[in-house]
Amino acid sequence: MRLVLALVFALMAGLGSLYAVTSGFTVLTAEGARRQSVAAHPRVLPDAMVLDSTSNTFPLDVDLRRDGRLAIVNFFYTRCVALCLAQGALTGQLQQAIAAEGLQHRIRLISISFDPRDKAPDLARYAQRMGADPGVWQFLSFADPAQGKAALDVFGIMVVPAPLGEFEHNSAFHIVTPDGRLARVLDLDQPGKALEAAKKMLAVGAPTAAVPAAAPRSPAAGGPGS
Repeated sequence: MRLVLALVFALMAGLGSLYAVTSGFTVLTAEGARRQSVAAHPRVLPDAMVLDSTSNTFPLDVDLRRDGRLAIVNFFYTRCVALCLAQGALTGQLQQAIAAEGLQHRIRLISISFDPRDKAPDLARYAQRMGADPGVWQFLSFADPAQGKAALDVFGIMVVPAPLGEFEHNSAFHIVTPDGRLARVLDLDQPGKALEAAKKMLAVGAPTAAVPAAAPRSPAAGGPGS
């Protein structure tokens, strides 16, 4: 009898631990937990200065508000020869779909490099390689590594150095609202679902900035004009 009771208590303890680490049995992986957490409680992005392909630097949150569009964001580095190229091709599909549906004034794409080696010329070359329309798809890198790390933590992006100057990292499409909130995380291999999620958010009235998306960006202090 004691053995049976001990087994019951052990089973209950194990189930309790599993319940805790899987958010009530609803997810069984860290990635699934991240996506569910973001969907339930959108995360406010921290301050982060970014650099664009024309050498302008500006706060990411200010740019989001000034632009006014929903942003579909992913993370990469220009020296990546595997996952990032596949991710770029999928983002290119999103760019085509956005243009085909006439949504370029309401939805845009942002690819952010987490590699401190990536400067404006690297971003410009990569954008050209990807066939990016600068009015729809923007390439950025973090101007301040500490701020970049804080932003990656909020997004839930894990970056691990690998041999030969490469990185291992997780990838997804992240929907960010103009008021600087990470609202959804969706599978990288299903860009259509990311676009559909963004369209649904527009339909229910996602926050938009007061300045229309077509308004020109003024050069930020400390960087040369575009």
